[in-house]
Amino acid sequence: MNISDELGTELEAAQWTKSTLSGSSGGDCLYAAKLTGDRYAIRDSEQPDVPPMVLRGDVFRAFIGGAKLGEFDF
Repeated sequence: MNISDELGTELEAAQWTKSTLSGSSGGDCLYAAKLTGDRYAIRDSEQPDVPPMVLRGDVFRAFIGGAKLGEFDF
């Protein structure tokens, strides 16, 4: 995936929030950030070479809503 310079700059400056359910030893950490234009980004601390996934707001909210309802409790 090739990230544009503008998006790359925004991702570097983003206010990343770590899940409170992430591991305390630095592993198993999921981070999310609100971006401009009703977009969200998520990244995995164990895969620093993988670019963050950027989602449209509707997609992100649908996933979060489904997770709260237990739809992804596999």
